[in-house]
Amino acid sequence: MKPKIQLILGNQYNPHLNLAVESSLLDEGDADVVTMFLWKNQQTVVYGYNQNPFTECNVELLLSEGGHAARRRTGGGAVYHDLGNLNFSFVANKKHYDVAKQMRVIQTALGYLGLKTEVSGRNDILFDGRKFSGNAFGIYKDRRLHHGTILIKTDGEKLAKYLKVNPAKLQKHGVKSVSSRIINLSEVADITSDSIIPYLSKAFEEVYETKAEVIDFNDLLTDKVLKTRNLFASDEYLFGKWRNFHAKKSAQFAWGLVEIDLQVNEEKGVIESVSIASDGLEPDLIDETERILTGASIKKVPEFGQNEVAKDIISLIY
Repeated sequence: MKPKIQLILGNQYNPHLNLAVESSLLDEGDADVVTMFLWKNQQTVVYGYNQNPFTECNVELLLSEGGHAARRRTGGGAVYHDLGNLNFSFVANKKHYDVAKQMRVIQTALGYLGLKTEVSGRNDILFDGRKFSGNAFGIYKDRRLHHGTILIKTDGEKLAKYLKVNPAKLQKHGVKSVSSRIINLSEVADITSDSIIPYLSKAFEEVYETKAEVIDFNDLLTDKVLKTRNLFASDEYLFGKWRNFHAKKSAQFAWGLVEIDLQVNEEKGVIESVSIASDGLEPDLIDETERILTGASIKKVPEFGQNEVAKDIISLIY
């Protein structure tokens, strides 16, 4: 059965509000509807759920210059958002969730403008070998989230000033700087973060072969969403344990970068606490690994089941 589709156009630029709306769609959406939410943030660094903001971002500089730090529910790496950048979120029940189809919406929209693009690896979309869209994914019971960026006219100086890029990541991609890896689409097409929206709407309907219902963004700003916004803006949620995080081990695996801070009780012979920072795309596996390691004996390798992420992380410790 073909799903219904709905389109939501954000009209506010606060990242914590936009992420709260997205979270509400994810938690409470209709099982037979695929939603595309288009939104913008102003002067914001958004980092992955398991990332340490202080290693990903020049936090003090960003905040002192009126910017925002935001933590999303998905994994992946840190990105810079401004009003020259358009963000998209696809939210659907697992029976209608289709990453290839969702990527095709973005590619079809840009095709209308004469831009031939390609999906690279698990989570990038490229034009002429350079990245303009990074994507991240989330699984929450029977609900799925796919969201990403479209760089159109993002301020490259601020992006370079606020983001810290681990040299290991640049080495992995064989490039000297993050600026050489990315491209603003306004460099190659007559396009803005506003003018692309009708093309995305048209592509959404073309790919899903049905008419989209347009939902008023303001109707979504319920008391629950505003409460979630306050949580997402809170110091504890944004920075919490990371102020006291000191990496004891680090490595680059195929699935992402990882840093580990752990406290060992030598007298009892156990790991008392562990915090793991990572840009891996599956935050639930990182959370599970922290649970596996907390309280584990330092003399016996703990069981990790089918969790390959845990297997790699445990190999750094034992």
